[in-house]
Amino acid sequence: MSTQDPPRQGRLKSYLTTTSQTAFTAYAAMAAFLTYFAMYAFRKPYAAAAFEGQTWFGGEVGLKAALAASQLLGYAASKIIGIKVCSELDHRKRGIFLFGVIAVAELSLLIYGILPNDWKVLPIAVNGLALGVVWGVVVTYLEGRRTSEVLLAGLSCSFIMASGIVKDFGKAVIAGSDAAWWHGVPLLSPKLVQLTGPVSEGWMPFVVGLHYLPIFAIAVFLLKQIPDPDEKDVAERSERKVMMGNERMVFLKQFALGLFLLCAAYLLLTAYRDFRDTYQVDIFRLMGYEDSKENQSLLGTSETIVAFAVTLGLGLLYWLRKVMHRGGLLLVWLFMLVGLAVLGGGTWLYQAGLITGFSWMVMTGVGVYMTYVPFGSVLFDQIIASTRFQGTAVFAIYVCDGVGYVGAVSLYFLRGSLFGDMDKLVFFREFTWLMTMIGVVCLVSSYWYFGRKAKIAKECEAHLERA
Repeated sequence: MSTQDPPRQGRLKSYLTTTSQTAFTAYAAMAAFLTYFAMYAFRKPYAAAAFEGQTWFGGEVGLKAALAASQLLGYAASKIIGIKVCSELDHRKRGIFLFGVIAVAELSLLIYGILPNDWKVLPIAVNGLALGVVWGVVVTYLEGRRTSEVLLAGLSCSFIMASGIVKDFGKAVIAGSDAAWWHGVPLLSPKLVQLTGPVSEGWMPFVVGLHYLPIFAIAVFLLKQIPDPDEKDVAERSERKVMMGNERMVFLKQFALGLFLLCAAYLLLTAYRDFRDTYQVDIFRLMGYEDSKENQSLLGTSETIVAFAVTLGLGLLYWLRKVMHRGGLLLVWLFMLVGLAVLGGGTWLYQAGLITGFSWMVMTGVGVYMTYVPFGSVLFDQIIASTRFQGTAVFAIYVCDGVGYVGAVSLYFLRGSLFGDMDKLVFFREFTWLMTMIGVVCLVSSYWYFGRKAKIAKECEAHLERA
């Protein structure tokens, strides 16, 4: 009986299979960073538009709030769908899947540009529905490895940096600065200048997406070359298997209380992060930072500082885990609690007049992302490794994401009905205090729960080895 030869590996994948751990980690982190950074150009450029004084269908809800809530509804639905899709997706089809969802996202932005403002909520919801699964697919390339903390830190850095840079780029497209740059490109300049600017607030997201399509295509090609975890990865971080319905139910039953506490914290974190992300332009204006040439790259600068600070912290977390050879679970929780301390401490300093508004926004960014980022990266990877559960961290990530984005959508409606008279700056400041206090309670309680689960798993493993 003839046997089928295994599929041949390309030169790049073969090189990555045999190269040093350092070279592999640098490559994988770069590919993941580039993929998700480019994806953000299809998700968040609309937030650069002010839609000043415009309401949805002439009602009390602002047009920008309606667009943000609509995209989040699609994103939340995508996270819920992703619980099944990302857990069961055939690894050989991940690249094609990523190209497909980004094509749907860009097509939705084309329709967004065509439709009148009040009806833009429909295509922006489809945009969120398409893009919500990208994070989970990218994480499947990185989880379950000895260097997962570093790889996921690089991935997390991408959306923190992209958030500010994409919005600055969107503002440049509206102002026509982008067209001025293309004017210097030989041969292509006449057509591109006509296409790129100045561009209306409605067409700007589609134009931004066009700029990033080639980057996304290259990034996904590079991502596809990453080989599966090797035997040493599996031995240290446990095997990561596709989780079908029955395995997912076992996971939920086994960790129900801990997941509830983490989901409660993540619901507030997601709502807080999205409010800051969507209204960052407005909050800076309320603090006196007007649109000017000096403040042209304000968002990109603040979020780049935040990204490097959080990435440096995650790198330190990885180094401490390697030095200590244990305590990874405790270190992750301490990292998140420090983030909440930065969040509350920065707000106190700002209210006391000891730091500027820019410094406060940087500190709120560092604080919220130090607490938020581990949920989508090292937290569940470490929980699965510590409890020796054979499954994929992506499932747990998407359970929390589904809950979190439902909370973020709810925030836009609750704010309008309960705090409509409160301006965005005051609301953001008070929300920061609420986030800090409830977050501490949920994180401390959840650590106690998962710490006990990890201890039981370790004792069982030791007993089996003796037997």
